[in-house]
Amino acid sequence: MIYLVLSILISSSLYVIFKLFERFKVDTFQAIVVNYIVAFSIGYLYSPVKLPIQEIPSQSWFLGACFLGFLFITIFNLMALTSQRNGLSVASVSGRMAVVIPIIFGVILYNESVTIVKVIGILLALVAVYLTSVKENSKTIEGSSLLFPVLLFLGSGAIDTLLKFTEVNHVSSENVSIFSASIFGIAFVLGIIYFLYQLLFQNGKNINIKNIIAGIALGVPNYFSIEFLIRALKIEGFDSAILFTINNVSIVLLTTIAGLFLFKEKLEDRNWIGIAIAVFSIILITMV
Repeated sequence: MIYLVLSILISSSLYVIFKLFERFKVDTFQAIVVNYIVAFSIGYLYSPVKLPIQEIPSQSWFLGACFLGFLFITIFNLMALTSQRNGLSVASVSGRMAVVIPIIFGVILYNESVTIVKVIGILLALVAVYLTSVKENSKTIEGSSLLFPVLLFLGSGAIDTLLKFTEVNHVSSENVSIFSASIFGIAFVLGIIYFLYQLLFQNGKNINIKNIIAGIALGVPNYFSIEFLIRALKIEGFDSAILFTINNVSIVLLTTIAGLFLFKEKLEDRNWIGIAIAVFSIILITMV
């Protein structure tokens, strides 16, 4: 249970950190790149399995880690943009509602049961993303208001689906840390390639000490948010549906509270309704 509690607290803090990046004028992309080398280093040193780096590509989970690394750096940037442009509650709900996507793939790939209640839950989740994302003063609903939350929703769902598939089929308990570290390491390599491209061909900014410090502050909780979640999923006798319910609902509520009290975010009635529907839909989807 302690792993689940830690995962909730740390995952919620990531949204807050991204919001602070905006306040302190941190270059989000540069901080994210630094964050991944920090997360990789922690995971590699922390891992009980001392696997040489050159042997990582030969592991059965390596291909999954490559796809996840690409998704991580892409969706992490989307999470930051959504937190900064739409608010913490919007980013949180969009990311957490993505639990519907692995459920859909479970039905398609593994012939898992589908009920009318689950279908209602999925539809409610989509409604929740819309209601929490749209503000009355938004002039371009399909542009700045809705685009980032929808992309975050789809990308987070892809991560959850692939992470669960790879973890179940290829990752043993002793390999959790090295698997997590490898995902972050691949994300770092991809980030460095794009950073160099920006620097050489798009007049990108040189990295500075502020962005490095911000990346370190992000990398430590980022690594452990994944580590603790995977370890919580491996607890014997702890139903994963209940685990995901507690995890997702708690993160939605904590980040909403943080947005209200730390950043004075304003929520309209429709946004509150969306948050309430989000919590209810997660319960419907994962508990039935």
